[in-house]
Amino acid sequence: MSNNIEIEFRAIISKKKYEWLDSFLEKNAKDLGQDDKETVFYILPGKLFKVVNETSKNKAKIVLKDRRIGHGSDFREWEIKIDSADYEAAVKIFDHLSLPGKSMKSWQKRHNYLYKRIEIAVKYSKHWKYHIEMEIVVGSPKKKEYAEGQIKNLADELGIKLMTDEEIKKFTNKIESKL
Repeated sequence: MSNNIEIEFRAIISKKKYEWLDSFLEKNAKDLGQDDKETVFYILPGKLFKVVNETSKNKAKIVLKDRRIGHGSDFREWEIKIDSADYEAAVKIFDHLSLPGKSMKSWQKRHNYLYKRIEIAVKYSKHWKYHIEMEIVVGSPKKKEYAEGQIKNLADELGIKLMTDEEIKKFTNKIESKL
């Protein structure tokens, strides 16, 4: 089985914590590079579907996660890479399919690091402001609990309060109610 189960957690942080964490990781982690993104999210019942233009990498992709954030830490994910020149066309195609739900366009400033075998994305976006995502990709649901423990331990070590599912649901519902 391929490694395509993401175990991920999020945290909203202050600008001061964002700057500290970015500086700390720059000195102590493997730099995976700038990863700014322009994304159109299609808010579907029970799933996350998006078209992503990785602007700082000149790449693009279409992504489906088997559930939305705020419904557990593990997500099975499928990606189809597309040429970055086809990003706008892909968005137009999915817009014209009249998918159920709403859509939202978002730009995200993002820098990725690998620290203690955990990928940490230090991010800023209009809706989330300063925030991070901590992630481990595993190949089996049996490894979920171990991966969650690793992420939670590192968050504690770095002084980061991870969001609970309920906090994420409340936060995203607030954003989506304004669409």
